[in-house]
Amino acid sequence: MPESPIIAIDAMGGDIGPEVTVAAASRIIKQRNDVKLILVGFEDRIKAEIVKLNLEISDRLSIQHASEVVDMDEAPASALRKKKDSSMRVAINLVHEGKASAAVSAGNTGALMATAKFVYKTLPGIDRPAIMTTLPNMKGHTHMLDLGANVDSSAESLFQFAVMGSVTASAVDNVDNPRVGLLNVGAESMKGNAQVKAAEPLLQNSNLNYIGFVEGDDIYNGSVDVVVCDGFVGNVSLKSAEGVAKMIGHFMKVEFKRNLFTKLIGLIALPVLKSFKKRVDHRRYNGASLLGLKQIVIKSHGGADEYAFSKAIDVAILEVEKRVPQCIESHLGVLLEKNRR
Repeated sequence: MPESPIIAIDAMGGDIGPEVTVAAASRIIKQRNDVKLILVGFEDRIKAEIVKLNLEISDRLSIQHASEVVDMDEAPASALRKKKDSSMRVAINLVHEGKASAAVSAGNTGALMATAKFVYKTLPGIDRPAIMTTLPNMKGHTHMLDLGANVDSSAESLFQFAVMGSVTASAVDNVDNPRVGLLNVGAESMKGNAQVKAAEPLLQNSNLNYIGFVEGDDIYNGSVDVVVCDGFVGNVSLKSAEGVAKMIGHFMKVEFKRNLFTKLIGLIALPVLKSFKKRVDHRRYNGASLLGLKQIVIKSHGGADEYAFSKAIDVAILEVEKRVPQCIESHLGVLLEKNRR
C-alpha cells in the first residue's frame, strides 16, 4: 500500500490567508481519512483558526511555524533571496526534504515558481516549467498550458509543454492517448507566428496524439484534451474566459431582477440556473500545476475561498497519487530523443 499523501500548505498565502486555508484544510481532513496536512505559517494565527473551527492538532493536521510571508506584489528574486523562512519557502522545503509529498500555495505566482524551481530543480530535458490548469468544456474538461510562467516560448519549449501536458492528462484522467492541439489564430498551416510554425513539425513527428492547430473556441467545445500555448497567450485566454463568465453571470442577475415578471421566471428557472452555475463555476477548477519540476507544487488562485482552495489541495493529492513528475520523467526521454532524430 502506498503511503498517505502529505500535503504542505502555505497557510499565509493568498489574499485572505489562514481564514481560508485552514478552513479548506478542515474540509479535506473531513473528506479524506487517508491524507495528512501540514499548515505552514504564523503558528499563533493558524492555531486561532483551528480553535475557531473546533479542530484538533494531530498527526493528520499539524503546524509548521514560519516567521515570514511573501507579499503578493513582492519581486520573485527578492522573495527568493530574502524570505528564506517564509511560509511559501518552508512548505516547498518540506517537500524537498521528504517530509511532505506536495506543496500548495495561493501566494505570489512569480515567487512560487522561482522558489520551486530553485529548490526542486527541473526534470531532465525540461528547459522551463509551465503552469497548467483544467478548464470546463462541453463534454468534460480541457487541460491548458502554459498560463503565465513563460511569456515568450520557443518552439522547443512548446513541444516540451505538449509532452508534459499529454503525460499529465493521461495520468490524472486515465486517458491512453490525449488529443493535443497547438493554439493558433487559425487551423490553416500557413497561419501563426514563427514559434508556433516551428513547433508544428516537432509535434507532428512525435508519437503524441497531435491533432494540429486549434483556435480559442476549441478550448471549450470538447474537441481537444490538451491545449498548448505560450504563457502570454494562455494567461490572456484564461483571464478573458473568467471575465466573460463573470459578465454572463452579472447580466443574468440583472435581467432576472428587472421586474416582477422576470423575477417569477427566474424563480421557475432556479434549478436550471443553479445547475448552470455549478457547471461553469471556476472554483471547481482551482489549482494549477507547476509542471516540469522534480516535485509537486500547486498554485491556487490568490482570491480563492474555502471551497476553491480545497480543490487546489485535491489537485495536489491526485498528482501525488498518480506520481505525475515520475510519469513525465519516464515518458520524456523517449519523446525528446525521437524528436531530436
